[in-house]
Amino acid sequence: MKVIIPGGSGHLGTILGRSLERDGHEVVILSRNGRVGWDGRTIGPWAAELNGADLVINLAGRSVNCRYNRRNRAEILNSRVDSTRVVGEAIARAVRPPRLWLQASTATIYAHRYEAPNDENGILGGSEPEAPDTWRFSIEVAQAWERSLDEADVPSTRKVKLRSAIVMSPERGGPFDVLLNLVRHGLSGPAGDGRQYVSWIHYRDFIDAIRWIIGHDDLAGSINLAAPHPLPNADFMAALREAWGIGFGLPATRWMLEIGAFFLRTETELILKSRRVTPGRLLESGFSFKYSTWPEAALDLCARWRAVSGETKSERSDR
Repeated sequence: MKVIIPGGSGHLGTILGRSLERDGHEVVILSRNGRVGWDGRTIGPWAAELNGADLVINLAGRSVNCRYNRRNRAEILNSRVDSTRVVGEAIARAVRPPRLWLQASTATIYAHRYEAPNDENGILGGSEPEAPDTWRFSIEVAQAWERSLDEADVPSTRKVKLRSAIVMSPERGGPFDVLLNLVRHGLSGPAGDGRQYVSWIHYRDFIDAIRWIIGHDDLAGSINLAAPHPLPNADFMAALREAWGIGFGLPATRWMLEIGAFFLRTETELILKSRRVTPGRLLESGFSFKYSTWPEAALDLCARWRAVSGETKSERSDR
């Protein structure tokens, strides 16, 4: 199988591309500085790669781990909408178009809520009236992103929106690495009031879910890529501390998070918005998660992180 991954040089693309290559598939990464270059906005020589390909997985989009100033907002929105639009144009022009297009989206598209989970029929958009403007911006980006896919006229290609929660892997620089760094430095207590839900998925389940979708032609439209059991931030961080072997983490009030986010050049929306998302369609289709609960996933990820880092037993005992 020939797989094209626009924007495949980042965290998810690296994990997914490596796994697909191990399965024996030909993987072509489209990136600004890669072997096959593209700008994410216009048709170019890269479009020829899609002709005769079996699958496109579009992961392109500027990182949201930044301050939401005017320039960054424009880049976040345009990089998603433009790349989706141009991939659709390339598929539409192909003589032998890919049979499947997996388009990255985000679980952030769902409303901030505590009382009930959001499966694919959950509440889209909206926020509490007092929610910051940055939260509304994230939802607007997610909706525009998906709308760009909906508008693509590619009748011979199955389209899937991957509404992904945070993908946890032991890769350096990924979300789990960032969270574990907080644990290792004693800064892993509840964020804010700790009630906000964290939706997540183990990277092995993420990869298996992609394989599952590829093999099930009846799965199209929106699919949540999230473990079945999201949990409040306070419980999430407590389980991670236990998995690492640390009993205490300093909490962070909302104002402390605002100050920290300012100096780290990021936004508290990534921490404080409640994302209570469940994988309704995956479960209904018969998909089975290897890591359905966070405590077991955290234990596995901590062990893998240690193996990747080469941390020895004696070094662990020194902490």
